[in-house]
Amino acid sequence: MKYVAPAVVIAALAMPALAEEVKIGVMLGFTGPVESMTPQMAAAAELAMKEASETELFLNGSTLTPVRGDSTCIDASAATAAAERLVTSDRVKGIVGAACSGVTTAILQGVARPNGIAMVSPASTSPALSTVEDDGLFFRTSPADTRQGEIMSEILTDRGVKSVAVTFTNNDYGKGLSDAFKTAFEDAGGEVTITASHEDGKSDYSGEVGALASAGGEVLVVVGYIDRGGAAITQQALDSGAFNRFHFADAMIGDALEEQFGTVIDGSTGQFSGTDSPGVNMLVEMVGNEFDGTSAYTPETYDAAALMILAMQAAGSTDAFEYKSHFFDVANAPGEKIYPGELDKALKILSEGGEIDYEGGSAVELIGSGESAGNFREIEIIDGKAETVNFR
Repeated sequence: MKYVAPAVVIAALAMPALAEEVKIGVMLGFTGPVESMTPQMAAAAELAMKEASETELFLNGSTLTPVRGDSTCIDASAATAAAERLVTSDRVKGIVGAACSGVTTAILQGVARPNGIAMVSPASTSPALSTVEDDGLFFRTSPADTRQGEIMSEILTDRGVKSVAVTFTNNDYGKGLSDAFKTAFEDAGGEVTITASHEDGKSDYSGEVGALASAGGEVLVVVGYIDRGGAAITQQALDSGAFNRFHFADAMIGDALEEQFGTVIDGSTGQFSGTDSPGVNMLVEMVGNEFDGTSAYTPETYDAAALMILAMQAAGSTDAFEYKSHFFDVANAPGEKIYPGELDKALKILSEGGEIDYEGGSAVELIGSGESAGNFREIEIIDGKAETVNFR
């Protein structure tokens, strides 16, 4: 009998013998405070799955099917229930999502870990997720807010801003980012006159705006959601004359910001995860007029799905305990660089035992426990539009 090496046997057992349908959950906030951002993010994840399926190179010709779940962004119970349905009823092999840090943590601990399901979030940025107990199942293509806080400070400091007031949504994301920004801005010599939380869903924020106005500051930093309290506080600050210049965190940047405020907030600034790498232009060319490939966290969502697919291919398995150890292998050097639209090349290289360095649309480089090193677009509101003016 011919001797077969144990490693070969293991790989053969892990690889599906026949082509099959592989379902991946797309767990994002289709309702709630980031619902205006979510459609383009979901479309990007589904584009990566469609692209990989059409190559007929993924796991012996297996096809990838996206299954959507609504995380709501703010309701941990609803998010956990939706994720449970994806796992038990739809039998997904991984989850792209969630987008908001609080529900991501709830899904990870309540569903993913107990069921051995890997998650790749494109937009959960709480620093707490860097050290969360995850059994090696959690990754993210967005940088932690420790980095975003530093970028916010740099943008304002470089523009000569000396003092700011800060309002933040009262959850893990809001508190984590506001704390990171306050530390960075004060270390740079700036003054934070007040950091005040706000609850989403209120009809009146006059009390919160009054406290911010009393504390003063050249700029109001808004760490909130464009479809909830962040927008309402911005509007009431404008209406009362408390502030006319703002700096917006990532969850405030989107079409809804331009639609609601237009030129009234010209000169205001902000940032969201993004890069000027070659992959961005390649993604934009791919999507054409289907959706905006440069919108907030859209490249990261394409990359989240692509990394999961490529990790499965590298492992020869859809079992998360098999493929979770391959995320760093496919995301980082050494290997041939892979960009959006090149999943066919990547899948072929991996099937032949080769190495890839997935760059994607967001210049992915995984560090630490499995998160993006971090690149950001600096934006300024010019003639009512959020224009990219720099990359950091």
